[in-house]
Amino acid sequence: MGEASQERRGAALLPRSCCSHRGIASSHVKLAGCKMAVTTTPAASVAQAFFCLLLCIPWGSSCPPSCQCTERAGAKAVLCSSRHLEEIPKDIPKDAVFLKLDTNSITRIPSNAFRHLSHLEELDLSRNAIEKIDRAAFKGVAAGLRTLDLSSNRIRSIPKEALLALNAKLRLANNPWHCECALQEVLWEARLDPDSVQDITCHTAPREEYVGKPLLQVLDAGVNFCSVRQRTTDVAMFITMFGWFAMVIVYVICYVRHNREDTCKHVDYLKSLPSTQGHAETTSTAL
Repeated sequence: MGEASQERRGAALLPRSCCSHRGIASSHVKLAGCKMAVTTTPAASVAQAFFCLLLCIPWGSSCPPSCQCTERAGAKAVLCSSRHLEEIPKDIPKDAVFLKLDTNSITRIPSNAFRHLSHLEELDLSRNAIEKIDRAAFKGVAAGLRTLDLSSNRIRSIPKEALLALNAKLRLANNPWHCECALQEVLWEARLDPDSVQDITCHTAPREEYVGKPLLQVLDAGVNFCSVRQRTTDVAMFITMFGWFAMVIVYVICYVRHNREDTCKHVDYLKSLPSTQGHAETTSTAL
């Protein structure tokens, strides 16, 4: 009876999660596994219980409360889809390889949002309300990221530096894009998903005739948004230079006119000098 009582007390000291965390299937097996670790000494039972807890506590990074962490092909997958998130969770496990943040209400991707996720390979941010992406938004994951889904958001423009540093395959479809030089450079230089590139449509553009058309179709027609920007810059520079040149001309004219007036006054003064001297000589002779 004494040994049975000690055994029950020792088993009670071991939490069920201690054995279940190691993947033991049934409660009967868990209890048996825990009983095997029990000795007949109460102090030893406490020590073994503590040791079991140390072994069974998941010391790795924990899962965000609004997400679900699972294993996929031996790698950690963090599933945060449809969780009404308004920002990217701060406590995503560092060993996450797959991260799904789709179908939420995220509006912005700040700088260094994923910097601590050096193992990240797939990132799904589709079907959110993203409007702004900082230049350093994907800093720290550029080397290993293989897939980045930004489709079905509210993105009008994006710093090309944020995407061109990536080796990932990009999905940018179904956003209200403003077709400009930066987006054209992204289309030319980034690795876009070929299945979704046709859905990158000009929501706004420098010319009304491009609105509503796929960007790829507009570019295939010979349009170059970067050359348009270059021409605009050249015109602005020409106007600026013309303004400076006009100011210099006006200054020279005013300067010459002012000097000419001073010269005329001086000449008139010199002309008046001989008559005054002759009058003085006449006066002295009469005396």
